Amino acid sequence: MNNILKVDGLSKSYGDFSLTDVTFSLPEECITGFIGINGAGKTTTLRTLLGLTSRSSGNIQFFGLDMDRNEKQIKDRIGVVLDDGCFYDELTLAEMKRIIASAYTSWSEQDFKRYMDMFSLDPKQKINMLSKGMKMKYALALALSHNAELLIMDEPTSGLDPLIRSQLLKILTDYMANGGKGVFFSTHITSDLDKIADMLIMIDKGHIIFQEEKDALIDTYRIVKGDIGQLTDDMRKCFLNISETAFGFTGITKQATEIQRYFSDIIIERPTIEDIMLANIGGNKK
Repeated sequence: MNNILKVDGLSKSYGDFSLTDVTFSLPEECITGFIGINGAGKTTTLRTLLGLTSRSSGNIQFFGLDMDRNEKQIKDRIGVVLDDGCFYDELTLAEMKRIIASAYTSWSEQDFKRYMDMFSLDPKQKINMLSKGMKMKYALALALSHNAELLIMDEPTSGLDPLIRSQLLKILTDYMANGGKGVFFSTHITSDLDKIADMLIMIDKGHIIFQEEKDALIDTYRIVKGDIGQLTDDMRKCFLNISETAFGFTGITKQATEIQRYFSDIIIERPTIEDIMLANIGGNKK
């Protein structure tokens, strides 16, 4: 399987935050979720990949092409949805569309009208009159209307109601069904990724923590619940994250088989992506 995006040694510093040696790759035909808490570096990474902010070092390749030497060609093949929209607020949706459509060689007016109808967007409405959720729908309509081979989306479901979020996930699976495509999907709503992601990349404090296939990653971890009286200091070390009360404990571990040997009565459950994310940043360890 070919890589649709390859990032090697990406670094950037500003203020008291740094991206440090960010390295990962996206296989084609995968929906890849990019996860991390607010401030972890998700948006900075995406904006740096797209050349919207400069990088200190590192190499970026899309479709096997170097970003520095082929930026115009690469951007013609990418659909982008950013959390801040990057639109001119005083323009109508139709006026903004004419500006954006002119930048692409494969613009589809038919697709654009279909998505505008699906999202109940009025082309005569001004952008500054849209809610955050409506702006996101508009950005999605634009990104999906020029036959992009890769969609890069920063928090695309933020501000959307459950029905539109469900429609978006269906749109993404339909998009991927055409083959040879890819989606890079940054979000804090990890339940969306539970449903559709093939691959997960986690970033924390500007460092990549892991890149794994979603199902394999979830199979690696287990949530364990049991009687706090059975916990010893040595057993606590088996957990990445553990919460203790007078009534019992709940922890997440990669050593469920070993833990079962020592506990006579425990409950073992499959974790969510959010459980795994929080465990890897030490969210509740005691």
